[in-house]
This record gives sequence, C-alpha cells and structure tokens, in this order.
Amino acid sequence: MKLTNSLFALLLLCMAFTVTSCGKGSKTATVIDKCLNVTCANGGVCDTGSCTCPTGYGGANCEIEERDLYVGNWTVIEKGSTTNEAQYTTSVSNGANTDLNIANFFNFFRVPVTAYVSSDTIYLPTQHLQGKTLVGRGYLETTNTYGQYGAVVMAYEITDSATNTTDDFGYISGDGTQPSVWTR
Repeated sequence: MKLTNSLFALLLLCMAFTVTSCGKGSKTATVIDKCLNVTCANGGVCDTGSCTCPTGYGGANCEIEERDLYVGNWTVIEKGSTTNEAQYTTSVSNGANTDLNIANFFNFFRVPVTAYVSSDTIYLPTQHLQGKTLVGRGYLETTNTYGQYGAVVMAYEITDSATNTTDDFGYISGDGTQPSVWTR
C-alpha cells in the first residue's frame, strides 16, 4: 500500500509539474526560419522571408536584371517646350558594364545616348553630344494595352550649345511640359 501511495504521489507531482510548466510563464517557443525555402539570386540576401536585392536587380528573388526591362524597341511620342509633337522609334540595348545605350534618342542623335538603371528609375546622366547637352530620368509604367513594363515615362531636357535654347520634356517641374512617353 505504501508503494501504491508513493507511486500515486509521484504521479500527482509529475502532473502538477507538467501543468505548471506549460502555463503563461513558459519560455518554450518554436522558431520558424522564414528564409529556409527562399533562394535569392544575384547576391540578394534573405531577411524574414523576403529577398533584399543588390542595386540593379529586382523581382521576388532578385532574378531580374532591371536594365533588361528597358531593352528593346520603343515608339516615342513627345512634344517639347520648343519643338512640335513628334513620333519616332528608338531602341535600347545593353551597353558596357551596367549601362544602356539608346539609339536615335530625340530622333536626332546619331551616336547612342548612355543611360543606367538604379532601382526602378532609368537615368540619363549629363552628356554633351553633337552640339547639345542632355540630362534626364524616367521610369517604367504598366499600361492596359502593353501590360507590365509596357511604357517608359521619360522626362529630360536638351540644351543647344550654340543658341543656349533648352527644349524641355517634363524635366523642369512647373513649366507645363509633359514627359516623353515610350511604348512597346
């Protein structure tokens, strides 16, 4: 009987310990690694289940080289502050390193205009070509007709070195001009 009482007391003690150890004050937690099944490409780093991409790459897993979104042929429609409305074709191709080359920019330049992409913006750094100085920036836009990445909105200005006249395409805010629109 003593053995039965001792076993019964031990059983009660174990039950009490189990109940109190699972209460509100319990420090036991399950840690889930949200990056366990995430693979980030092109040097991207997973943080809490999402990839943080290096400059020049995007997409859920950094699988998209952002400059490639701009590569191709584009139909440009634009009207500058000193020029009439025009429609022409331009093409964008990969250049050296991470640059892009834009052929027939402004329907004027015989040499490629250089651009680069950072995050979701394409930049035209200041360039002096064929007697003109240009600078600008743009971004991709989704359209109903052409879908995701189907258009580029490009704001830029070109200054003629001989006359010092600036033709603005939405680059200077507040002057009433609109950016150039490129569609696929």
